[in-house]
Amino acid sequence: MSKIISPFHLAIPVYNLRECRLFYRDVLGCEEGRSSDQWVDFNFFGHQLVIHYKPKDNSKLHTNSVDGKDVPVPHFGVVLSWDIFHAFAEDIRSKNIEFVIEPYVRFEGLAGEQATMFFYDPSGNALEFKAFKDMNQLFAK
Repeated sequence: MSKIISPFHLAIPVYNLRECRLFYRDVLGCEEGRSSDQWVDFNFFGHQLVIHYKPKDNSKLHTNSVDGKDVPVPHFGVVLSWDIFHAFAEDIRSKNIEFVIEPYVRFEGLAGEQATMFFYDPSGNALEFKAFKDMNQLFAK
């Protein structure tokens, strides 16, 4: 497997395109790319994220327990550097975004120790941002 990091492409459903466009652009600071009346491209930390309109459904949210916390499934996000993670967490907090899981360090003292936080976009898509003090621990067992 290649060790070169390639940008991923992820398309997610949103039931309010306007509200989510503002969230990804103005709250998370993602640069907007191409768009139509049904979808919008974003530069999501160097990756291509596309929000696609889909009517709202009432599917029940699912969680799995990780380190004693209820982690939403599915979720997506990026791994940030340690310093950027903490600055980003404060920026998100200052914008009054409600955390599903407040920023904290999990697996402390164990393989894979990481800072993590979870929150939802306006359409209920769960996002996780994390950071490792030692990036060599990213895939530690």
